[in-house]
Amino acid sequence: MFRVSPRTSPSRRSFLVGSAALLLSAGVAPALARSPQDFVAGLWPAAKARGVSRRAFDAALGDFTPLPKVMDLTRKQPEFTSTVADYIGKRVTDGQAAKGRANRGEWTKTLAAVEARYGVQAEVLLAIWGIETNFGGFMGGTNTVHALATLTHGGYRADYFGGELLTALRIITDGHISPREMVGSWAGAMGHPQFMPSSFTRYAVDFRGEGRADIWNSVPDSLASTANYLKSHGWRAGETWGYEIALPQGFDYAHVWAGMRASLGDWQAAGIVRASGRPFPRPGDVARLYLPMGGHGPAFAALANFDVIKRYNNSDSYALAVGHLADRILGAGGFAAPWPNDTALNADERRRVQERLLARGYQIGTADGVIGPKTRAAVMQFQARAGLLPDGHVSGRLLAALG
Repeated sequence: MFRVSPRTSPSRRSFLVGSAALLLSAGVAPALARSPQDFVAGLWPAAKARGVSRRAFDAALGDFTPLPKVMDLTRKQPEFTSTVADYIGKRVTDGQAAKGRANRGEWTKTLAAVEARYGVQAEVLLAIWGIETNFGGFMGGTNTVHALATLTHGGYRADYFGGELLTALRIITDGHISPREMVGSWAGAMGHPQFMPSSFTRYAVDFRGEGRADIWNSVPDSLASTANYLKSHGWRAGETWGYEIALPQGFDYAHVWAGMRASLGDWQAAGIVRASGRPFPRPGDVARLYLPMGGHGPAFAALANFDVIKRYNNSDSYALAVGHLADRILGAGGFAAPWPNDTALNADERRRVQERLLARGYQIGTADGVIGPKTRAAVMQFQARAGLLPDGHVSGRLLAALG
C-alpha cells in the first residue's frame, strides 16, 4: 500500500530512521548523481547489514536499470479533482458487487476460517480485495525491487523508498518470493492486498502453512494477511463500519466539522436516524458524522471500524468505498440519498473561495487554499446570510454563489 499516514507510529518512525541511517551510512541516499552500477554497489553494505544474502541481492539487482515510467509517475499531477461521488461511482458498481458475491461463494471456507481467526467479516475482506486489485485482476506488473530502486536512485523520498527496498530484498532472501515474481505497482505496493514491503513483514500470513507468505499467488494467504492487518489496527469483530443517516431540520453542521464524537443513542436524541428507517442495533456505539458532499448529499455515521479501514488507506473516500462495497456484497442497495450535482475544488479554486470571503469582509487570515476552522466558519456564516444551507461545504456550488 503506497499510503503514508500523517500519524506515524513510534515503531514506524524507528523503522524509517533506522533504514535511513543504514542508507546514509552506506552512501546510498541520496544517490541521484550516481550511475546505476555505483548505486547498486553502494547499496550492498546496507543490504548486508539487513541480512540480505549476496545471492538474492545479485539476482534482484544485477541487471538494474532505472525505470523511466516510475519517475514520470512521481511528477504526474491530476488534471482535476474528483468528488467523493465520482470516486465511489468508479469503484462500487453492480458489477463489482456481483464479483464480490461470486468470490464469496468460491472462497466460502477460506473466508469463514479467516473470520474465525481474525474476527474480520468476509464482506470487508472482499471489498478491500475488490477495490485494491479488482479481485486479483490487476495487481500491477512492475518489478518491485527495480521500482523501489528507481525511486531511491532518483532521489524521490529516498529514505522511505530506500528502506522499503532493503525490506523487499530481505523478503526475497527469506524465500517468500523470487525477484522475478515480486511485482506490483510503480510505487512498490505488492500482490492481492497491495502491501508495501514493510507491511508485508509485519502483517503477511502463511495461512496455508507452506512455510512462506505468498500474497502474489495465494488467495488464502492474501485474505488472511488483510484480516491480520485490520485486526492489528483495532478491528472490532462483529461490528460494521457505519450507517447512512438522515439529518433533522435545523441541524448544526458545526458538529460535523468539529469532528464531534457521540454515541449513536445521543445522535438519535438529537434527531439523527438511519436512512433506512431501521433502529441502530447498538445505540452505545460511538460515531462521528461524515458528510462527503455537504448537507445536500448522503450523510453517514462513521464508527470505529471506519477509522480502521483508513489505516489501510488514509482517506475517508476510500473507507466509504470499502464499507459501501461490503454492504453491496451483502445484498444492500445503493445510497438512500442522491449525490448532488456538484464539483470538487482544486487548490487554486479553494484560494479563490477564500479571496472572495476576504473581499466580503470575513476575517479568515490569508488565502492559502487550506480550508481551516476560520474559513469553514466564514463559509457557514455566508451561506446563512445568503439563504443557503449552512453546511460549511466548500465546492463548486459555493464558489459560484460567492460570485
